[in-house]
This record gives sequence, C-alpha cells and structure tokens, in this order.
Amino acid sequence: MGNKAVPVSPEYTNYQLIGLTTLRVFIGWHFLYEGIAKMLNPYWSSAAFLLDVKWIFVGLAESIVSNPTALGLADNLNIWGLTLIGFALMLGLFSRWASVVGMVLILIYYFFTPPLVGLEYLKPREGSYIIVNKNLIEACALYVIYLFPTSNIIGLDRLIYRNQTAK
Repeated sequence: MGNKAVPVSPEYTNYQLIGLTTLRVFIGWHFLYEGIAKMLNPYWSSAAFLLDVKWIFVGLAESIVSNPTALGLADNLNIWGLTLIGFALMLGLFSRWASVVGMVLILIYYFFTPPLVGLEYLKPREGSYIIVNKNLIEACALYVIYLFPTSNIIGLDRLIYRNQTAK
C-alpha cells in the first residue's frame, strides 16, 4: 500500500486477469448491495446482530447496544463502510485499501459470531459450519484481491497510478 505505485505485472494471463477482476467486482457488488439494502431499510439496525454475539466480544457488543450513540455509530459505520468498500472494489478505485478495510470489517463479523462448536445463535444460519464460514472465505478472497491488484490494469487505479509514475 503506501504512496508507491504498485507495479503492473505482465505475468497475468488473460484468464487470470478476468478471474481476479471478476472476483473483485463480485465481492464489491456483495458489499455494495449489503450497504444499500441496510441504508434503504428504515428498520435496520446492527442491534439484532450484536445481541446475538457469542464468545469473547459479548461485553463489547452489549455495551454498544446499551449506548444509543455507539449503536448509531456502529450502524452508520456498517452502512457506509459496506457501501464505500463496494463502490471502490467495483470501480477498481483504491482497491488495495478497500480490500484491507473490507477484510477488517468481515473479520469483525466473523469474530463476533464465530462458527465454533458449542455456540448457539438465535438467528438461523445458512448451513452447518465449523471454523470456516462464508465470512472467513470472503476475507481470504479479499486478501487475494489485495495481493493481485487488478485495478491497476482494469480499474480507476490505473489512471491514478499512471499519473503518479509519470511525475
């Protein structure tokens, strides 16, 4: 990350570039959709999620829910974080930063409600997971996007980095 331009590797095959770019855009779409869906739902709040937290972050979750200011902040960070990360990934704009911030957000979800044996959640889950669930997989996919920044080839980052290296 930093201010240095990330070198564009001529070693990507067309199939690799298409696959990595598709992964970036699809994850971006997922984030964007989740953010906008929450934004448009006047009844959405992170309170239900936070009340179902198990494991080591129960105290933190309870303190957020019990404080209206903290809950409002958590709600807005979720809505705007998801939306902005989604836009950035889809457009290939600051996608390495968006990947890192997206990983952090997804890992917060993961560690607040980990799929560990013995933890029972009120909200029904999509499947039966032990340790690895869709949040952990998406965080790993974001790490791949961070490692292989296709936005420098196909995305708005290409324009930014081209201008930086021309100076």
